Amino acid sequence: MSGLSYAPLKRLLFRLDPERAHELTLGMLRLAGWFPPSRTWLRHIYASPTTDLTRRAMGIWFPNPIGLAAGYDKDGMALAGLASLGFGHLELGTVTPHRQEGQPRPRIFRLEEDRALVNHMGFPNRGVQAMVGRLRRSSTTSVIVGVNLGKGAETPLDRAKEDYAELLQAVYEVADYATINLSSPNTPGLRKLQAAAYLDDLLAAVCQTRRQLEASSGRYLPLAVKLSPDLAPGDLEAAVDSVVAHGLDGIVAVNTSRARSGLVSTSAPEAGGLSGRPLWSASRQMIEVIRARGGEAISVIGVGGIDSPERAMQMLDSGADLIQVYTGLIYEGPGLPASMLKGLAGRTAEGHILERASSPSTRLA
Repeated sequence: MSGLSYAPLKRLLFRLDPERAHELTLGMLRLAGWFPPSRTWLRHIYASPTTDLTRRAMGIWFPNPIGLAAGYDKDGMALAGLASLGFGHLELGTVTPHRQEGQPRPRIFRLEEDRALVNHMGFPNRGVQAMVGRLRRSSTTSVIVGVNLGKGAETPLDRAKEDYAELLQAVYEVADYATINLSSPNTPGLRKLQAAAYLDDLLAAVCQTRRQLEASSGRYLPLAVKLSPDLAPGDLEAAVDSVVAHGLDGIVAVNTSRARSGLVSTSAPEAGGLSGRPLWSASRQMIEVIRARGGEAISVIGVGGIDSPERAMQMLDSGADLIQVYTGLIYEGPGLPASMLKGLAGRTAEGHILERASSPSTRLA
């Protein structure tokens, strides 16, 4: 980790229940973000390199390619504090139309031997209007903010498009981009929305809503879809084709997995979605398939098992325009983004970094 040693704090946090530890660290970052001196201190400790690492994806110029994945800050509570760690973008959420409590606790489990987590959260959040109000009050402009959208737990699949349309309308003026989450394994039936029987109709409805909002506001909001690592190859290709056909701007890959192959931790059988190092190979392979299938028609955001500068570089080399971290942050600490940026800056200086400055969208140019 860059800056202060994470090891002493990690030892303390790992003695706590995982969800309690997460709430504590998020609260610390929220508090640090309230005060200019603490934000300045964080930026100094986790200083980003001066090398230009800007990337263009989904028609947006990102300050750098390193982002925070959805799930870490579900309600946008610690925006300023997280931005001070050096992230180029933060994907907040998953947010639903109304407040929901999610699954009963305990619902997060550490798999320390596998450097992984299993979560069975079920989209706990305070509802989209609470997040919108918080984003309207935010003065943070140094980081791109995406919002991850999920259908309500009680919404039947045939009405899911109504939830996504409502969510898109709510966040349209406050987000820099939005991601349609169809791939969490913790909302019953949600992953069925990735299948052709639902996907084309859902994406058509969401894009129609976007066209209406663009016409009334004069603003174009890029849209991405988040996909599951458990999709069969044919289903993945069909999903990519549908995303491209409907003119969406990006794909986020991957979400958490139901797979448990090769794990050694005693917590591996817990119900929920697996994240962290075990997803690395599947995530990277899926990025390669998406890039090959979608070509330059879409931007690609890589997630899953990225916990070092070397893996950040490899994911970008595999075809990702941007990457996101979450579980790696828990195991490596808050200096992970800075260490990744330092590695990318060194590689840029050597002329090796994969350049993906072009974008399929020019609407925000």
